[in-house]
Amino acid sequence: MHHERPSFLWYNGKMTPWDDATIHVSEMGWSTIGAVFEGIRGYWNEDQGELHIYRLREHMERLQRSMKLVHLPLDYSVDELIEATVELARVNDCRHDTYFFPMAYTADTYFARFDGLEVKTSLQILTRPLPSHLGGDKKMHAKISSWRRISEDVMPPRVKNLSNYRNGQLARQEVGIDGYDTAILLNTHGKVSEGPGACVMLVRDGKLITPDLTSGILESITRDAILVLAREVLGIPVEERVVDRTELYVADEVFLCGTAAEISPIVSVDRYPIGDGNVGLITRELDRVYEASLRATDSSYAEWRTPVGLAATVPA
Repeated sequence: MHHERPSFLWYNGKMTPWDDATIHVSEMGWSTIGAVFEGIRGYWNEDQGELHIYRLREHMERLQRSMKLVHLPLDYSVDELIEATVELARVNDCRHDTYFFPMAYTADTYFARFDGLEVKTSLQILTRPLPSHLGGDKKMHAKISSWRRISEDVMPPRVKNLSNYRNGQLARQEVGIDGYDTAILLNTHGKVSEGPGACVMLVRDGKLITPDLTSGILESITRDAILVLAREVLGIPVEERVVDRTELYVADEVFLCGTAAEISPIVSVDRYPIGDGNVGLITRELDRVYEASLRATDSSYAEWRTPVGLAATVPA
């Protein structure tokens, strides 16, 4: 794992040296309660000497939607944000799997009301190394949390708002204290919603099943990719629908998916073993085709990848 900080971040329209990107400590209060962000990954392809950023346009389009929903003005086009991200990967010479973190938040909050509409936006994009665990042997034991997932009439679950993540954090801490690896949250109707910062999928009788977009889940880009790959590459029937808690217990396979989670197999839920307690066959197949689409080890789904252009440059 690389522990050195990157040389630059993108901050309010400029490539800014790491040590120069400061704000005053008094901004810590209300500035990020309405903040929205994206988690985006770039995957290094050693043979090509190239970093591919995954579904960059869709992520920036979602950031734009999220900003609209929290009333933060966006001073840049989606194309400008894409260009900024690619340029940042170049100037930081990201020759390893990399996590990109754009975050938009309220600027100059010291004198401002936290719920005002006339606000200025600060926007930053950070990079950090984040190795993939795909193709590995990760196995998680999950527990249904007693905390319910936020609902559409409380806060907009489909938006990547920082405050929403407090919900998953409480759930994750609760089950962690009980000795589990991860949580699954039910929504206010008692139906399966999602994990902390990741979507839930299950396999039963050869079908891939996942809670629908009105189950209080994030409109997840990874979830969309997995559904497309399941249908188009593996020919697996897909169901997006309301899911009951007990369906997880009797499933053949269960996993979480998300940009950070990638594909994270769950081998028990509430101490009910899933399948034979090992990573399932379809989960493994999805892991394989998902990684191929991320790293450009095959040429399909090229429209999902933005090559950074590191192959054209010699490392310093």
